[in-house]
Amino acid sequence: MLPDYPPCGVGSWVMTHALLRDLVRRGHTVDVVLALATGDPYDLDGVHVWPYRSKGDPFRFVDDAHVIVAHVGAVSRALAIGNAHGVPVAQIAHSADALTRASMAKRPTALTVFNSHHLAEQLRDVCGRSIVVHPPVSLEEYATTPGDSVTLVNLSEAKGAEVFYALAERFPKTPFLGVVGGYGAQIMPHGDGDVPNVTIIGHVPSHEMRDRVYARTRILLMPSRRESFGRVGVEAMCSGIPVIAHPTPGLRESLGEAGVFCDRGDLDAWTDALKRLLDGRRWRAASRRARARAAELDPADDLETWSREMEALAQRRVRVRARVAG
Repeated sequence: MLPDYPPCGVGSWVMTHALLRDLVRRGHTVDVVLALATGDPYDLDGVHVWPYRSKGDPFRFVDDAHVIVAHVGAVSRALAIGNAHGVPVAQIAHSADALTRASMAKRPTALTVFNSHHLAEQLRDVCGRSIVVHPPVSLEEYATTPGDSVTLVNLSEAKGAEVFYALAERFPKTPFLGVVGGYGAQIMPHGDGDVPNVTIIGHVPSHEMRDRVYARTRILLMPSRRESFGRVGVEAMCSGIPVIAHPTPGLRESLGEAGVFCDRGDLDAWTDALKRLLDGRRWRAASRRARARAAELDPADDLETWSREMEALAQRRVRVRARVAG
């Protein structure tokens, strides 16, 4: 039970799809019921997606369900339905905000799946059983030959659009690429030619990011105010694209020693970091570190942990059904 789903390129939905796709690969049936997005039903990598028609949509599947998976805005309703029908609920969590903490403390799910270790450390005291599964990113899926642009994905204030435009003005001979995000108010150039070395493209579906974004990118900027993990940075590193980032706990966890960290409020630091990475020799060294870090984050072990936990929850439901039938 989710509000939206890919091909929407929002990171939380991209992560959720990667996890559900792995369950399909292991032979399970996955139906996704959406609470916001409308349209015709569709299949994506074997996942059956059912856009919103009515509030009764989840009840079409709950009697046959072994596990309900919920994420972002759908957890409370999933718990209510799961508790009423005896179906265990797993929550994917990627925020430690007050609302998430209060919700977990009030009604914990059978399993909480955190997208980072630092987030789990903040919320483990208010949830029940939990695991950490980093957003799965496959080298084979994202690796390409880097391009020549300095790129920001999501032109919102929270993601650092002001830093992006300020750097473009300081490096007028360097091409900059801005990608419209899937959420948040986007900050656009004031008019044609306002920042002549900046190219803006619309929101890019997750399965097109490699060819439409990373194949045009030489350096990725992530001056985000908050990131619980920062999947887009890992996707870029699959191609050896260096990442300059604000040192949020999540970005430090995902980028590791390969990341170049600057406070988002220190534009001079970002200028110096970008100037260094535009040097060919230094870029090549940073590119090797980025590619090595992406390889370290191979998702195989995390996906095995996730699938094992889902199958254990499903067996709980099977055993309860057997007792009732007996």
